[in-house]
Amino acid sequence: MAEKPKQKRVVALRYDTTSDKAPKVVAKGKGRVADQILALARKNDVPVREDPTLVSVLSRLKLDQEIPPEVYRAVAAILAFLNRVNRPV
Repeated sequence: MAEKPKQKRVVALRYDTTSDKAPKVVAKGKGRVADQILALARKNDVPVREDPTLVSVLSRLKLDQEIPPEVYRAVAAILAFLNRVNRPV
């Protein structure tokens, strides 16, 4: 019997340095919902980074929950990447 293909999963984070202690999960979904989240992100020029391992960890969190300290380093690398991408030339 063939395995069912895995559905795409996404997690969106928000981090406001003026009000948040750590990044928070603001959206998550799989399949069609994941496609809608990605489409909305792209429509609003929100950079997208693929990291299936991190998505697996973050998708277990509740909405509006801060990320756990165990993933700070991975998320910090993504935030540094986004900072470089968004830096004016």
